[in-house]
Amino acid sequence: MYRGASGRKDVNDGKAQSVDQTEGHVIAVRGAVVDIEFRRAPLPPIDDAVEIECEASAPIIAEVQAHLGEHAVRAVALRATSGLARGVVVKRLGVPLTVPVGAAVLGRLVDVTGAACDGGEALPADTARRPIHRTPPALAVGQAGTAILSTGIKAIDLLTPIAHGGKAAMFGGAGVGKTVLVMELIHAMAERYKGISVFAGVGERSREGQEMLSDMQASGVLSHAVLVYGQMNEPPGARWRVPLTALTIAEHFRDDQNRNVLLLMDNVFRFVQAGAEVSGSLGRMPSRVGYQPTLASEVAALQERIVSVGDASVTAIEAVYVPADDFTDPAVTAIAAHMDSMVVLSRSMAAEGMYPAIDPIASSSVLLDPLVVGENHARVATEVRRLIEHHRELQDVIALLGIDELSANDRLLVQRARRLERFLTQPFAVTEAFSGVRGASVAIEDTLAGCNAIVSGECDDWRESSLYMVGTLDDARVKEGASAASAREKVAQ
Repeated sequence: MYRGASGRKDVNDGKAQSVDQTEGHVIAVRGAVVDIEFRRAPLPPIDDAVEIECEASAPIIAEVQAHLGEHAVRAVALRATSGLARGVVVKRLGVPLTVPVGAAVLGRLVDVTGAACDGGEALPADTARRPIHRTPPALAVGQAGTAILSTGIKAIDLLTPIAHGGKAAMFGGAGVGKTVLVMELIHAMAERYKGISVFAGVGERSREGQEMLSDMQASGVLSHAVLVYGQMNEPPGARWRVPLTALTIAEHFRDDQNRNVLLLMDNVFRFVQAGAEVSGSLGRMPSRVGYQPTLASEVAALQERIVSVGDASVTAIEAVYVPADDFTDPAVTAIAAHMDSMVVLSRSMAAEGMYPAIDPIASSSVLLDPLVVGENHARVATEVRRLIEHHRELQDVIALLGIDELSANDRLLVQRARRLERFLTQPFAVTEAFSGVRGASVAIEDTLAGCNAIVSGECDDWRESSLYMVGTLDDARVKEGASAASAREKVAQ
């Protein structure tokens, strides 16, 4: 007769002997946290996976997170534990969670365990699998990427260039355009980027996942992409490990097939948030602002695996939600410390209709160096920033006294800065159905030529509206000509 940790007799005397001879069994369930006793078998190591039998559905995979003593562990379930009871049999898998990788997952939508969730056939049983926990490549092996990845988005290519094999993040509060920007990057790179795309949807809505799957199927790029989702209605354990699943798939293409991989994550803050939920469920003492005490190490374990090895690279583009627009939030600063390029989205610019709402001053990139992007690119970017910053310094004066009270030189600089801000707006292909404006993709050379023309004064006589929501300067010139012709017709009438 078996007695559990509480000293009480087990539910079923007839099953006590069989339960005692198995590798382990459940002794407590508290939401996503499950306590498991291994009376005869050795305890599984931290981060190892265990399989919990479930009569009503498929087995539940859980990940060991703590040892409670000589015979018990505490694990986090990666699926809902509804209906799970004490005494249920648990099997040690002997390894961390493994997920399918390789050609079999291309064109598919999978969950945190690698199971197909797109309504198609199950993945073949002989599909290669890899554990989601791996040591980052050694520093001597990694390659620092300096080749610029052209995105076709003017503000990014000019002010925050992204490198092959680098890490870029889109920081912004709620409703300023992070997801739209990531979707546009996916759309823009589907044709020009020769490699594999892996998208990790962390804590996203079911609607967004369905829309992305439909869009990729319609555009014909799904065959070169893998979608990995841990939606917001799933337990925190699933949302916590989804980025590692996506990264493991990306690493396989990089290491075993020597292919370049574009890794997109939306939203990395939800990964941190899920880790905080898991930490609280495990009973750990919270750190600053209620985050988990292991915040820095968890973010580093994910980000430090994103690196180029040999001739193949993993390029990461990540969306990061900024809670309450507080860029000093511990989660935001922990993520920012690992980034090569930081694209900061401004709520005030979004309120003015300046889309994409990329803040030219707050955004930055380690690649914006004359030795990397060239003397001309660095000079134009610096001059654009100088003019926009000068405009912002004078905004209070303009609001109080009006622009006419400025000196002639200051008025000229402010007018050029306003034209630059409008030229850096751009219609997106993914918003074409809503705005009615055809999306534009602009080469870096055209962006530099347009900004240089505005800075040098070639567009001083143009209407500001002619530079708003256009692609190249030639598009703005056509718009200016049409506006001037329309004005002449009105005068003639």
